[in-house]
Amino acid sequence: MSIKEPTFTIGIEEEYLLVDLETRDLAIEPSEDILAECEKRLPKHLVTPEFLRSQLEVGTCICSNISEARDALKELRGTTAEVAKKHGLGVMAASIHPFADWHQLKHTPKERYDTIARDLQATVRRMMICGMHVHCAIEDPELRIDLMNQASYFLPHLLALSSSSPFWRGEESGLKSYRVTVFDALPRTGLPDRFESFGEYTRLVDTLVEAGTIEDGTKLWWDMRPSAKFPTLEMRLADVCPLLEDALTVAALYSCILRMLYRLRRNNQRWRIYPQTLVEENRWIAQRFGVEGKLIDFGIPAPVPLADLIEEIIELTAEDAAALGCEAEVQHAREIIRRGSSADRQIACYRAAVAAGDSKEAALIKVVDQVLNETVSGIDS
Repeated sequence: MSIKEPTFTIGIEEEYLLVDLETRDLAIEPSEDILAECEKRLPKHLVTPEFLRSQLEVGTCICSNISEARDALKELRGTTAEVAKKHGLGVMAASIHPFADWHQLKHTPKERYDTIARDLQATVRRMMICGMHVHCAIEDPELRIDLMNQASYFLPHLLALSSSSPFWRGEESGLKSYRVTVFDALPRTGLPDRFESFGEYTRLVDTLVEAGTIEDGTKLWWDMRPSAKFPTLEMRLADVCPLLEDALTVAALYSCILRMLYRLRRNNQRWRIYPQTLVEENRWIAQRFGVEGKLIDFGIPAPVPLADLIEEIIELTAEDAAALGCEAEVQHAREIIRRGSSADRQIACYRAAVAAGDSKEAALIKVVDQVLNETVSGIDS
């Protein structure tokens, strides 16, 4: 039976850190007025609290294309930054603050977060991390599962491009996305399971619900999952990108990959599904090295520079980028690789400051300032 082509509409969620503009540390108890004013000024979009009081989550409305997503993110970043500034705070679109200490932070007093704090204990108390989630509309649930099985292969590539969390509590972690290390401590994280059908997936969710370990599918925190709220396939592995154009590139590539996989299916073809351990190895390489990494080309098999693999993806999805109107955003991936992801820029900023004679603390503050500036750069253009 033929499946109607998905609409491939998109929605983007970003989690931001709220930074005290005097100390450049995370705001421990930001005013509740920030959330209330943002909600009032952004009625088309979502603005919600996150697990930590030092965080804010935003979500775009349903966007027909990447151009609409750009306008939505500009509005969200610009408005939240403007409101936060009234309270002496800045908005930071990065996955980890360079020197904050999770021991000092407080979780949001909300029933959902109270339950998470009680159930997960120390593993969640140190969750001073933020992610970017991209929803792509795949209305048919069976197709949603089929594409999830295949698209997992590409998740490490998207993580590498988005990497923005090289520091942890004031130290270079040696990883470009330390956020993934922190998040992986939670249950039901990592690459998604593979399923033969949507029914098999719902049976898994039902089993966990009936056993009392989760309330619903929103507690499956996989790198990619069928959304429990929308008819979308939600990509969750990416770090938050300080630069707006980088965020849009990750979202555009994700949408194009799904459309390319749909085209293969329509032509009775499909992407080869490799053992999960192999994809996990690439996930680790992306987490460790970011855009400087060499992911494994399983068909050879041999390590291949990410730049070469991204060129292959750009070629594979050229038709899809044209159809979805995001050719420029997809091709911007080359620029990310050329100049590095946010993780590379943060490390370069820190090392340059130390080499120039700054103290470790002063150098880390310069990193914070760099990310704060990047978060709102380009939103007025």
